[in-house]
Amino acid sequence: MKSPEEIFELLKSKFGDAVLELDSEKPVESVISAAPLEIDKICAFLKDEEGFEFDSLMNLSGVDDFNGEKTKDDNDNEVMKGGTSSVFYHLESVKLKHKLTLKVSTNRDNPEVASVEEVWRSADWHEREAYDMFGIKFLNHHNLIRILMPYDWEGGYPLRKDYENPEFYKGMKVPY
Repeated sequence: MKSPEEIFELLKSKFGDAVLELDSEKPVESVISAAPLEIDKICAFLKDEEGFEFDSLMNLSGVDDFNGEKTKDDNDNEVMKGGTSSVFYHLESVKLKHKLTLKVSTNRDNPEVASVEEVWRSADWHEREAYDMFGIKFLNHHNLIRILMPYDWEGGYPLRKDYENPEFYKGMKVPY
């Protein structure tokens, strides 16, 4: 079983600048931050490399960091300009009994992250949910379509912190 610090050092030596930092100051699990367009390669390495063998993607979740410039629109509603969206990957090696959390952050205005669906098939619906709720595009995903909202939904991304419910959908009043 390897510690997050050991894993970070090994990933840093293998992937260089694609592995950004280790945050172990929080009172929860340590988090290794990585480049969003390199996460698929890093995850494939973590799954296949002897000594790591992270065979399970327990969870993948999107987050609206809401850390850009806050402004007001014409209706006096708070709107975000810039900032980042993040994706967290919770991995586990069932065989070696160790866990790891990875994080990528991407531009909120055009959030793009490499898909890990080919590494862990279970990422399929997780990535679709993050796309549907936060607007995060997972590059090379085989079927990146909405999973919770109607397929023709154009009202935005409901879990973004500046989301506003539309008043109507296809001529019907939206109850909220």
